[in-house]
Amino acid sequence: MNLHDWAARWGLPVECLRDLQITLGTYTLPLAPDAPEQGKSEAWVQSVVRLEASRKNVQLFRNNVGALTPKGSTRLVRFGLANDSEALNEKIKSHDLIGWRSVLIQPEHVGHVIARFTSRELKDPGWQYAGTPREVAQLTWGNMVNAAGGDACFATGEGTL
Repeated sequence: MNLHDWAARWGLPVECLRDLQITLGTYTLPLAPDAPEQGKSEAWVQSVVRLEASRKNVQLFRNNVGALTPKGSTRLVRFGLANDSEALNEKIKSHDLIGWRSVLIQPEHVGHVIARFTSRELKDPGWQYAGTPREVAQLTWGNMVNAAGGDACFATGEGTL
């Protein structure tokens, strides 16, 4: 069973399902065949998203995730968020860009600016969520961030910040 089958079983309108996908960051509009973004890479998406972030006063930093054994050592060193172990990294994959956006909170914190945790998983333009194990682990991270009041989603270019 997939998400569309489940929604149909419960009689959910297509608009409701689409809104949920957009909210979770798993839906992107398909590109027109002659779209200027067609054929662009994830590196291009990163540049576009980071430029948009700088215009919107959002601070984003690259979150490299992996593991290596430094030269001359036998000890494996893991790096990146949510990469404490191989088992954890299979279930939760933190996003490519991590940072914050400044938010003025009202009314109980009037005049105070807080940093809202922001997380973006970069995908090629035209990417569509397919539910692969990697995408599910990335979505799990995003859902955890959003459930805690942060702002996380998949990003495929301008306007997906």
